[in-house]
Amino acid sequence: MSGPRSTTEPRPTPGTVSELVRWAAFSCVLVPVVLLWYGTSLAGAAGTALGLAAVTGACRLLLRRSERCAAQRGGRHTKANTPVD
Repeated sequence: MSGPRSTTEPRPTPGTVSELVRWAAFSCVLVPVVLLWYGTSLAGAAGTALGLAAVTGACRLLLRRSERCAAQRGGRHTKANTPVD
């Protein structure tokens, strides 16, 4: 059995981005269904679905890019270099 983790080691977060994208995709389907249930027009619900899908896609791209940059730098910085008030 190993000792306690060092605070300088990044904690593993398996599939965090994938999980987030899955929930966002679920919301892209759920929100228009709820809007239709409450009487919104089909065009309004479809527009909402397209808008949510566009935002989800953009966020996914940015999160993946952030992961790649962090991997190239060797992970997240654990020591703060900026003062905290």
